[in-house]
Amino acid sequence: MSPRRLWTLALTCVAAFMVTLDALVVITALPNIGRQLNVSLDALQWTVNAYTLAFAAGIITAAAVADRFGRRRLFAAGLALFALSSAACALAPSASVLIGARVIQGLSAALVAPVALTILTSAFPPERRGAVTGLYGGVAGLAVASGPLVGGALTELFGWHAVFWINVPVGLAAAILSVVRLPETFGPRTRLDPLGTLLVSSGAVGLILGLVRATGSGWASPDTLLYLGVGGVSMAAFIGWELRVHDPMLPMRLFASLAFSASNSTAFFVTAAQFAAAFLIAQYFQLALGYSPLETGLRILPWSATPLFVAPLAGVLSDKIGRRPLMLVGMLLQAGGFVAFALMAGTGATYWQAVTALVVAGVGVSMVLPVAPAAVMSAVAVPDMGRASAVNTMLQRFGSAFGVAVATAVFSASGNLTSAAAFTEGLRPALLVIAALSALGAVTAVGVVERRRSSGRIALAVEPATSLGIAA
Repeated sequence: MSPRRLWTLALTCVAAFMVTLDALVVITALPNIGRQLNVSLDALQWTVNAYTLAFAAGIITAAAVADRFGRRRLFAAGLALFALSSAACALAPSASVLIGARVIQGLSAALVAPVALTILTSAFPPERRGAVTGLYGGVAGLAVASGPLVGGALTELFGWHAVFWINVPVGLAAAILSVVRLPETFGPRTRLDPLGTLLVSSGAVGLILGLVRATGSGWASPDTLLYLGVGGVSMAAFIGWELRVHDPMLPMRLFASLAFSASNSTAFFVTAAQFAAAFLIAQYFQLALGYSPLETGLRILPWSATPLFVAPLAGVLSDKIGRRPLMLVGMLLQAGGFVAFALMAGTGATYWQAVTALVVAGVGVSMVLPVAPAAVMSAVAVPDMGRASAVNTMLQRFGSAFGVAVATAVFSASGNLTSAAAFTEGLRPALLVIAALSALGAVTAVGVVERRRSSGRIALAVEPATSLGIAA
């Protein structure tokens, strides 16, 4: 591997870890923040929601801007803005300032995440993409699962400000190195589309906000229905506009590829299941079993660390045998692990029995996290990679909000937070639903159709207009 490719891999992995970690790391710091800023936890939940909403709202637009004005330029600018907004979060004197800084942090994450995957996959030949996205996916998966551990450790040892300060030197250094070490690349230089930007941003915000409100207010509440309705209408209008406009931000022809649509659907379901499970299981160890945030993080470490070891191997293997087998088996393992943990919860099972079930689920998700993005990017032509990455990133954001909303609704129907027994009663059916989401991901993975070429490599069977004839 050349030095330039090593730098590309390292810098994009650092970026993926930072922006993914910050979606969850603040959760365990919320009680500490609430005490110091003298605000309720309900109000502070918007520090999480604001980041997610801004992140989702900016993804498609950021990818289009990066294609036109330069991917390295936007990637470095996003990293610098992420570092500066993290400093603003750490210095925030009030909850309103903190939430505003989190909005900027989410927008900067939208500048970084889809562009990072595009830069990475564009730098390597098709037959190496599974391996490099394996490393990339392993780092991102580790960030998702280790959020409670990192947040709890930093908060207990240094205070809640450290959750944000840690991003500042890393983000600024990565921004500078990106300018120095990464080549500049461009996508199709399409015209910027203000109406399309407005429609897709309002659609993303409406849908995510509706899912967030469903968690607290219920699916039938007027505000939930209003937000979901506005989001759905805006997205429908965006699709209609993109089908008409001469120079679309997001060409709808990409979805005509079965491999592209199936890979993105699987990415949606694996993210939904993983975020929902991390959300509930971290609370189970604290509220039902009585562990502190740091103790919880340490006890689920065998699960949370799984992507770091399995995802790179899965990526390499996918270059040899294809993407579909790994995605299919991985989703089934994730489903089986969560079913086993649900059946053991509250039954007196030993810690090692319970964590073994989580490790099985972790192996499953680690097989899918790196392979699904590789399948998405390999299903399109090189000029469309930026927009394909944006779709994949946005659907993962939708998946995380959807998974938590659905799991919380099921939990609330059967249990509550008043006692360990009541929490466990809600956890079991919620985990079974999460397992069902994983099973749906296995069904969509079947659609990642593969065919063999005469060279012996495996490639996605996609339309001639979009196929690169490369490993899927």
